[in-house]
Amino acid sequence: MNSSRPLARKAAAFGASAAVLGAMVAGLAAAPAQASTQATAGKASAAATSTKARPKVSVSTPKASSRDNDGSCPVKVDISANINVKLDGKTDLAYRWLHGDGSKGKVKVLKLKGHGTKSVKIGQTLTFNEEVKGWEAVQVLGPRKVTSKKGYFSVTCQDAVVVDKDQLSSGKRISVSAWADPSSYVGPCTPGDKVNFLGRIKVNDPTWVKYRWVLNGRVVDYGRTKIYHSKTVSFGYSPRDSQRGYAVLQVVGRGGGSSSDRAYYKVWCKDEAPSTRVSATNLVTATNNDGCKVGAHATINSTGRARVEYTWYVNGQSVDSGVVGFGREGSRTVELSDRVLSGSATQGGRVTLAVSGPRNNDSISQSYAACEAPKPKISVSSLSVSGQRNEFCADRRGPGVDFKATISSTAPTTVKYYWVIDGKRENPDLERQVNGSVDVTWGIAGAQSASETKGSVQLVVFSPDSASAATSFSVSCPKPAGA
Repeated sequence: MNSSRPLARKAAAFGASAAVLGAMVAGLAAAPAQASTQATAGKASAAATSTKARPKVSVSTPKASSRDNDGSCPVKVDISANINVKLDGKTDLAYRWLHGDGSKGKVKVLKLKGHGTKSVKIGQTLTFNEEVKGWEAVQVLGPRKVTSKKGYFSVTCQDAVVVDKDQLSSGKRISVSAWADPSSYVGPCTPGDKVNFLGRIKVNDPTWVKYRWVLNGRVVDYGRTKIYHSKTVSFGYSPRDSQRGYAVLQVVGRGGGSSSDRAYYKVWCKDEAPSTRVSATNLVTATNNDGCKVGAHATINSTGRARVEYTWYVNGQSVDSGVVGFGREGSRTVELSDRVLSGSATQGGRVTLAVSGPRNNDSISQSYAACEAPKPKISVSSLSVSGQRNEFCADRRGPGVDFKATISSTAPTTVKYYWVIDGKRENPDLERQVNGSVDVTWGIAGAQSASETKGSVQLVVFSPDSASAATSFSVSCPKPAGA
């Protein structure tokens, strides 16, 4: 018992709560068991990776359900993080939580198998009876030792003061309303939100507002937001059994607050028929060369009433997700909006849609084409007469005429073109390398038995794009001197 007193003083120096202090004392008693667990985890990890390179591991920064928790104590703070493991077979994932007071959580081991990157979401719930500022981190012990960045949070204990609706002591007016969507649910009570609670907070003057949701008398969510006129806030609830109850949205603060009426809900957990199955079909991918993007659409099918979660993957990486509901047998089309590709993904790859229903999972994959460089766009401009040659006039002919035009391209390319005079093609195919803009020229001899040469001229580009320009012309021999 005496051995815990220095530890208590150390915890107090760190500003630890009574709950975390209790965890530290309990941790001393459990140290041999934890050491044994850690050793077991290390052996299991080493055995799994002895014949091949250890998988790559990364850990996200832990995130609290609410970084600034302001309300009545005790307060429960949910902390979560993602561990990504690049698998090529089987491995054991061993990890533990590191606490801001210097203590360490119990080592936990998960068995993983498969190929590609697997994301594991881990979480814990901490209870605080007093104010505290702290952090949490995740330490992976195997198959590689990796420690995440620190995820910070704080707890401020205060009583929620509910005053007359639409009136704050500061002079600011506020109104709060809340409702359940749906207010009544009948169906399978599988993981995932069944009831969404929505609340609207209105103020007469822009201000920062701290709020919390109270579900059946228990604080379940916190938030802080800037409201200019009105804003909608929400949280989701996933009951595991049939029940009814209510939620209240409260605005809290040291100077006062406001509370909504009760938003009542009712849930009846009713299993689906065993035959209900879900599937993914008709996956179509499309590569958009304008910006190098990939998109897709597919069909989700269900043989009966079901709530189906789906996730889109591009080359094994999760990029989007959603939920569709079926009241009966049917099909729904889901889309993956264009995603910008980079690196090796621009050379082609695979898109996968994975679906999860109440009774089964399914997935479908389809390759997508590599991005191609956009086709150059060609334009012709500034077609005009650039000069005339009067030497033909001595033979009682009109002057010769020279023409010039500018060919432009949006990308380096070889341009093929020809000239047309008075509707007749003048020459075989001509070629020029164009990187930006280049001037091209053409000339014709003088007209027979005439003192002028006139008509129409056209420049036609036919590869790699089509473009043209045309104009009319008229030039005359100079008059003899003294005429």
